[in-house]
Amino acid sequence: MDIIFVEEQMNTSKVKKFLIGEPFPTSMAIHERLDKVRALAVFASDPISSNAYATEAVMSILIVMGSGALNMTMPIVMAIAALVLIVVFSYIQTIMHYPKGGGSYIVAKDNLGTLPSLIAAGALLTDYSLTVSVSVSAGIRAIVSAFPEIYDYRVLLALGTIALLTWMNLRGVRESGSIFALPTYAFIGGVILVIVIGLIRSFGLFGAAPLVPQTISTELLTEDLTQLGMIWILLRAFAAGCTALTGIEAISDGVQAFKPPESKNAAQTMVTMGIIAMSLFIGISYLSTHLNLIPTHHDSLLSQLTRTVVGEGFLYYWVQIFTMLILVLAANTGYQDFPRLGYFLARDKFMPRWMTNQGDRLVFNGGILTLATVSSVIIIIFHADEFAMLPLYAIGVMLSFTISQAGMVKLMTKVSKLKPDESMDTLETHLHHEKGWQWKRVVNAVGATTTAIVFLVLVVTKFVEGAWIVVLLIPLIIMMFYKIRGHYNNVSGWLSTRTIVENEISEVADVVILPIGDVHRGTVRALQYAQRLSTDVRAVYVSTDNALKERFLKRWQKFPSLTKNVNLVGIDYDYRDFLTPLIEYIEEVNNIEFPDCTITVVIPEIVTDNLATSILHNKTAFLLRQRLRKYLDIIIIEIPFHILPPPKKADHKFTGVADKIPDSPIESQNNAKDVDEKPATD
Repeated sequence: MDIIFVEEQMNTSKVKKFLIGEPFPTSMAIHERLDKVRALAVFASDPISSNAYATEAVMSILIVMGSGALNMTMPIVMAIAALVLIVVFSYIQTIMHYPKGGGSYIVAKDNLGTLPSLIAAGALLTDYSLTVSVSVSAGIRAIVSAFPEIYDYRVLLALGTIALLTWMNLRGVRESGSIFALPTYAFIGGVILVIVIGLIRSFGLFGAAPLVPQTISTELLTEDLTQLGMIWILLRAFAAGCTALTGIEAISDGVQAFKPPESKNAAQTMVTMGIIAMSLFIGISYLSTHLNLIPTHHDSLLSQLTRTVVGEGFLYYWVQIFTMLILVLAANTGYQDFPRLGYFLARDKFMPRWMTNQGDRLVFNGGILTLATVSSVIIIIFHADEFAMLPLYAIGVMLSFTISQAGMVKLMTKVSKLKPDESMDTLETHLHHEKGWQWKRVVNAVGATTTAIVFLVLVVTKFVEGAWIVVLLIPLIIMMFYKIRGHYNNVSGWLSTRTIVENEISEVADVVILPIGDVHRGTVRALQYAQRLSTDVRAVYVSTDNALKERFLKRWQKFPSLTKNVNLVGIDYDYRDFLTPLIEYIEEVNNIEFPDCTITVVIPEIVTDNLATSILHNKTAFLLRQRLRKYLDIIIIEIPFHILPPPKKADHKFTGVADKIPDSPIESQNNAKDVDEKPATD
């Protein structure tokens, strides 16, 4: 037998082409990869943009102890910065050892086992969904700070923004990277300029006008707090500031989105991201504490800082506009990594298989649309308030960090057992002897321990504020993973041919059942087709009215050459639900006449040219198919009869039943009196 592959151009609708663009052939996948400039904008926008609210999150907790407690902001910020450096190093090792991507999920799967990998995956899916919700909400808040009159429309603005982001991502990775590059670099440039001007003015350099800190009370409300209470608040402030770590793992998930050499480019982008993010974080925190700024609900800390340093001129609105844009576009980290993680999970049968499918623009459309839906629901539930979502946010991040770094400790232990000339293959990567594996393992161990402590702090300090939702949700997601895997395993068992023997294959009975409600062009076509399948064709007519029965028989007898070899089975029924006797007859044929055999049911159905006209017809054929699907040995064949739009010529006249077609080929008794009495073939 010769197998011939035919190369075919894809046809898509004009509307789809207009919205999404021309489809890309698979051969263009390598050309759609990202260079480091675009990759930084796509993958690093989340950790970079978190600087717009990370300092504010720390100060919002400390202010509970009085404005004097804000002096503790910088020590907490420096501790968080040190943690970021450890995590960045760990993920660089992940990138170099797992160049195909997959991040925490693949590392855990390869080194710790299935359950830890699914815990990491569940945590990351939660985190990516919250990344979109928090980033979009924070972006809308940045604009609301500058234009308070639109505050009441923030939820609608957030949902519209998610729709826009979804559309941009469906157009392709490279195109979305080009769109996101300008806001990302404009934000970085604007905030760095504000920080530089602020530092120059705070130190009185170059004769610049010095900054005058606000006058605030330096009182520390220690009399109302026990030592344990102060430690509790400090831990909460540290946990809140750890939102600065969100998105760091994104690059390790999407290594294959980079141009070759993928690992090298991804690692360099990771280093650049870490340097930029921490420079902004430390700079914003230093100036905010130096100027005695206090976070407020309607005016973001970055907005206050920019206004204080440069006034409400061009640079202020530049920073506010691009803060909004990068906060919104930081959601793109979720749009890039949620679909990719979904792909890896679907590949391993833990998510629906359609999440492995790439769309016209070589992106995972299923994952993108799923993420958009989940994030929109979160926006609605929390009314686009990012601070209400933050208690849920960093928990999944820290859990995945801990599992990933623990997996890297195990990986380095495997490396330690290899001699200089030895190598080994694991499930997901290739290992060889490495110099310096000892200190790499130590750093990963320190990172795993630190992030585990932070995770516990987050759970304890944020539990009553909403963290319990994530703590409950992750196990439910893991249960979903196992349910999906169990379903696919069950499907594989049913479809497997390993144990099948040819003489065990059930015989196909020489019988075809054709439900028929009237004789017209649709049923005539179905009769012709059914007779090609079997010598025993049974047209089943359910009669609920004697007059309609006589009319049907009259039509049936008009086509003797077509109907002479067809057995007409008439069933008199005194109720309106004629599907019930029809199915009972099919069951009788299946179970009594042809036990242990497969029978065929041919169902004619009218198909109109658009959705609007299709809803004008009864869905009897659809209902019959749905009720027959549960039977293991009944094959259903649909015979469509297409109703085309009428010709535009004014002088055309319809004749026969074409101008008064019944609602359905198997349900026309209630409407038969309206059908033209002329023969159905006229």
